[in-house]
Amino acid sequence: MLTRKIELLVGVFLLSGLLAFCILVFNVANVKVKSNDQTYTLVAEFNNVGGLKVRSPIKVGGVVVGRVTDITLDTHKLVPIVTLTMDKRFDQFPETSSLAILTSGLLGEQFIGLTPGFMDDGISMLAEGDKVHDTRGALILEDLIGQLLYSMSSKDK
Repeated sequence: MLTRKIELLVGVFLLSGLLAFCILVFNVANVKVKSNDQTYTLVAEFNNVGGLKVRSPIKVGGVVVGRVTDITLDTHKLVPIVTLTMDKRFDQFPETSSLAILTSGLLGEQFIGLTPGFMDDGISMLAEGDKVHDTRGALILEDLIGQLLYSMSSKDK
């Protein structure tokens, strides 16, 4: 009878440790389990997404307001299409807002920077399923270095 209680306590201890480990992993990975009624979806078309990944943050002035949920290729135009899931608390962005793929630091992780647009009488707010038209793709460091080297070599001639 005593060994049965000890086995039961060890099992409960292991299960609670496993649960605590899972909670820690979700917190470190910044994964939040939310229902869809607290978010809305936007779509944007970029010329180059660089190293942007699914789950990359969308930031306004350094504050995370959403996440990238999907990156696909438009089969007709052959350009990347990025699907963004925005938090409903931040639903006051005008349709004149712009998106840019930025890098945190010189070689850091890429994220999407959202710049709120201007407000006017005829301007509506971004809502579920809207497309953001003003986008700027990622700057590729290798391309910039190549352009710099090419411009330096052409000055020598």
